[in-house]
Amino acid sequence: MTSVVFTEGRKFDLTAIGRLCIDLNANEINRPMEQTMTFTKYVGGSPANIAIGVSRLGRKTAFIGKIADDQMGRFIRGYLDKEGIETRNVVTDTTGAVTGLAFTEIKSPTECSILMYRDNVADLKLSPSEVDASLIADSKALLVSGTALAASPSREAVLLAVDYARRHGTKVVFDLDYRPYTWQSEEETAAYYNLVAEKSDIIVGTREEFDCMEKFEANPGHDDRITASKWFGYAAGIVIIKHGKEGSIAYSVDGQEHRARSFPAKVIKTFGAGDSYAAGFIHGLMSGWTIGKSMEFGSAAASIVISSHSCSDAMPTAAQVTDYIERCGRGEITAG
Repeated sequence: MTSVVFTEGRKFDLTAIGRLCIDLNANEINRPMEQTMTFTKYVGGSPANIAIGVSRLGRKTAFIGKIADDQMGRFIRGYLDKEGIETRNVVTDTTGAVTGLAFTEIKSPTECSILMYRDNVADLKLSPSEVDASLIADSKALLVSGTALAASPSREAVLLAVDYARRHGTKVVFDLDYRPYTWQSEEETAAYYNLVAEKSDIIVGTREEFDCMEKFEANPGHDDRITASKWFGYAAGIVIIKHGKEGSIAYSVDGQEHRARSFPAKVIKTFGAGDSYAAGFIHGLMSGWTIGKSMEFGSAAASIVISSHSCSDAMPTAAQVTDYIERCGRGEITAG
């Protein structure tokens, strides 16, 4: 039994909707942000990173989003164009909204944090009338980022995009991507996350992110199987729950539990791992691989990205991921 079957013969493998921002990654690593003086600029935002990752793996991708009418917005559009991502539904804001910024702090390979500026950001200004239904209809999958649900009109645009996907047989991949500082309350978060999760074919998130959705439900032991089983009563075929360095576990609607080995990495920073994992996993499923093999491929892609200073720039090609897996098998790469 196949848990998720993608409709073939469509122009795009994946269309992502949500956050487009700028990552400013600290150049002076192993020190607090207060002492950091220089940063390197990259395109950021989880859905942007995933779209870039899927494109690097050789698949056709598109993006639905909104950018500021400024130098940073033009940088983002130019980068997506360079990566071969369709940007016809990347809308330029005309209200004076700004580009979101994320400053990263790298105190150590395991102690990293992000300082985000999200006031009056362009990506949350995307309106339902600006969502191109034909683009979603011509895609195998729609990737939805939870951050885009944090404010109107973006949340309504996402909900409409999901409805378009259900109408046209486009699979919905929900990356929970919870950022607490963008939400007004726990109740608000749970309400909108549940609305999208009920219509999603694949749900991916950390244990903590799923806990936010279950804030008022009976799962005191934070049992992964209980968490996953709820969504199989709706549209879900696969639910992936991530546990950081302990790895991830996937459940499928047929009752199976899936795990994959992790790979060593010379870790520079921890952020970006989830985005590269998702890109690799989606690529694997679309290649017809098993859930376990797709998870393994995603895990290797994540190890490559956390071994690099950037997220978007470090997204690997399929050949690079395969080579990494083979080198790990020969013992050429060890944790460090």
